[in-house]
This record gives sequence, C-alpha cells and structure tokens, in this order.
Amino acid sequence: MSETTTSASPPIVIKKYANRRLYNTATSSYVTLDDLSTMVKEGGDFVVYDAKTGEDITRSVLTQIIVEEEQKGQNLLPISFLRQLISLYGDSMQWLVPRYLEHAMTVFAHNQEQMRKNLKEAFGGLFPFGGFEEMSKQNMALFEKTMKMFSPFPSQEIRGERAKEAAPAEGASLRELTDRLNALQQQIEALTKRQKG
Repeated sequence: MSETTTSASPPIVIKKYANRRLYNTATSSYVTLDDLSTMVKEGGDFVVYDAKTGEDITRSVLTQIIVEEEQKGQNLLPISFLRQLISLYGDSMQWLVPRYLEHAMTVFAHNQEQMRKNLKEAFGGLFPFGGFEEMSKQNMALFEKTMKMFSPFPSQEIRGERAKEAAPAEGASLRELTDRLNALQQQIEALTKRQKG
C-alpha cells in the first residue's frame, strides 16, 4: 500500500470492525496494521473510527502499531522511558508530558532530516554511524533527563542532585512550572542550533 496524502488533503478514513479488520474507505479495501505503519512512514495521514460506534480510535490503533514494531525487535522505547511514562499517568504533571514529547519529537525529526541532508551532501549517501549515534545519544540523554525531572519517583542520582540544591517552595505555582518548561524548550532549541553549526 503506497497511498499517501498531502497536508492539504483530508485524512484517509479507516474503519475498524468488530472482527478487528481495518477497512480503508479511500481504496475500498481491507488493510493491516503493517499497511497503516507504511502509510505513516510515507507521510500519509489517516483517522480510525470504530465502525459500530463511530468513536475515534486513532490513538489506540497507532499505539498497537508501536507495540507490534517493538515485538518485531524494532526497540525504540527504552524500558526506563516506558516506566517513567507509565508513572506519569494520573500525576499532576501529566498535562505537560504530551506538549513536551511533541516538541522533543519535532526537534528530533528536524535533526534527523538535517543529518540525512548533510550525509547526502558530504558522502553521497554513505552513512558514517558515529555522527548520528552521537546526536542520538544527546537527544536521548536530554529526553531521559527531562522525563526524570517530571517523574514522581526520582532516581537516587536525581534526589542527590536535588538535595544539594535549595528545595523549591512547597506550593510552586503553575506559572513557575510553565516558566521551567519554556526554559527547557529554549535549551532544546539551543542544542539544535549548536548541532546545525
């Protein structure tokens, strides 16, 4: 399945039936999670609705795709990250996580495209792993450090660092939290600019 959509086109509607089959209304054919995964990788956009209730179940289908990829050995999500993410469900900081993750992935995608462009120009498509690995390590370190900061159960290392610093006031205001998040975004953007240079 190689159908993609442009940003101006409406997303393709996929219907999920009780027998767990997925139906692509644009091509009038049944598709698999692998087909939807390919569509995402090719830049296609789709929404998935429960055929019976009409409920938008896109998020759960995308999550299923990730689970299947992980089971195939395509391990992108470190165990420590998954634990930290689970611990944030229901936490008072939960509302910050989607905004941060979306921003971090946007920055990462930009870095990835920049790296591909640089490699193509410099090496004619050859792939020197060292540079990409270093950028990946920096991105992952920043990502994990931020997730630890949001975690309600910080590691001993983080607790030790926090013990050395002055403890923040008990009733930290929403404004202070927003300022911290904005400062974090500025640090990510500064890191991105340094990597470009």
